[in-house]
Amino acid sequence: MHTLNYQHLQYFWTVARLGSITKAAEELMLAPPTIHAQIRTLESQLGVKLFERKGRGLVLTEIGQVVRKYADGIFALGREVIDAVRHDPINQPLRLVVGVVEAVPKVLVRELLRPVLEMGHAVRLICREGSDDALLADLAGHRLDVVLVDRSPRVTGGIRVVSHLLGECGISFVASPEMALRLREGFPGSLDGAPALLPSDHTAMRSTLDRWFESVAVRPHVVAEFDDTALIKVFGSDGLGFFPVHNIITEQICRRYGVQPIGRIDERSERFYAITTDRKLKHPAVRALAAAARSEIFALS
Repeated sequence: MHTLNYQHLQYFWTVARLGSITKAAEELMLAPPTIHAQIRTLESQLGVKLFERKGRGLVLTEIGQVVRKYADGIFALGREVIDAVRHDPINQPLRLVVGVVEAVPKVLVRELLRPVLEMGHAVRLICREGSDDALLADLAGHRLDVVLVDRSPRVTGGIRVVSHLLGECGISFVASPEMALRLREGFPGSLDGAPALLPSDHTAMRSTLDRWFESVAVRPHVVAEFDDTALIKVFGSDGLGFFPVHNIITEQICRRYGVQPIGRIDERSERFYAITTDRKLKHPAVRALAAAARSEIFALS
């Protein structure tokens, strides 16, 4: 089994940072030929070319850029280990890196992460937002501890992840007070032809809405579609159309954005998952998140 020589990796990483074997030699206090030879050994071990010459300097190849990204993470963790050992390890904050897909409402993310920040142990929380594919790739590369999604992912390319159901809920419709008052009477028929602000057609909620609109013979006038759920709420609070929210956060949305409820879909069609690389939740902060979601946040939806 091949193992990575981290000393070779450090020489590569230093050259990649400084852009020069000569500068790296000065920092590492080694002879340039020594560093050059070690990088050649690393390239031979990996079976790839990490650098190529450009004029008098060195630039990373495409695969070299990938290796540099991993090396950044490896040596950043190394510095954290040193810091943890040098200081009081008992009082070190627990680190949790969370990936959140754009379609998960920010208010719900706040509710899901609230138990993490209320743990007895101090937590250093890092949140990153992105697409499903990008976040799952980071999860597989151990750059994330968990990913919060609104549907169980279909993964390809050999990525192995596990979906942990946090809970499910229905959908409510809300609008500015004037519009809500008008549309509340005769719901759901009142939504036919009414201005609507909807999530983009590639989201799980949009698929649910399209099926429901068809089942009740309603065709709203779609004014705008959004990837970002926060933008829907901003536009909706200005009275530009009614919009859907998950019913577990309807009260918070109405209070925060000054909107009012119109009606709701009681079917528990919307599901949320915590995605990890482990079959059992091991990270204590992720366990706290999942326990609170199942016993409190989604329990009464």
